[in-house]
Amino acid sequence: MNSTDKIFTVSQLQNRLQIWHNQNQTIVFTNGCFDLLHLGHVDYLEKARSLGDKLVLGLNTDASISRIKGPSRPLQDETSRARIMASLLFIDAVVLFNEDTPLELIKIVQPDILVKGDDYTVESIVGHEVVLARGGEVKTVPLVKGYSTTNIVKKIEQQLKLK
Repeated sequence: MNSTDKIFTVSQLQNRLQIWHNQNQTIVFTNGCFDLLHLGHVDYLEKARSLGDKLVLGLNTDASISRIKGPSRPLQDETSRARIMASLLFIDAVVLFNEDTPLELIKIVQPDILVKGDDYTVESIVGHEVVLARGGEVKTVPLVKGYSTTNIVKKIEQQLKLK
């Protein structure tokens, strides 16, 4: 299997979700930008996947990231980010979304479990109402402290200033 086999359009994902639901698979959903993959991301995603049978990752498009984080981001284009994320063993599907939040995608995916890091409260997680209303669960998982793309970017900038 190639990493590209795990990158889906919304309609392709809907077909795959139907298969997984028919197999009584527990669908876990999370989302993010994942601009520079680091240990914090890997740990978080492994923990998210351990909560169910299949992990669906909603990945912000380049346009979405630029609106949220500013014109200097993303550092890597969406095709690169999607391939990198799809190459991870514990991710079963990657789907891009162009909105600022994954709410519409969550309505389509209808995950059994919605997950974010413990820097969120359940009530602050976008889509929690959708998941809870259909009897699903919303969970937070502990994050590895000190790891963030923003911190990595700052460190690189500092190193460049020293040269």
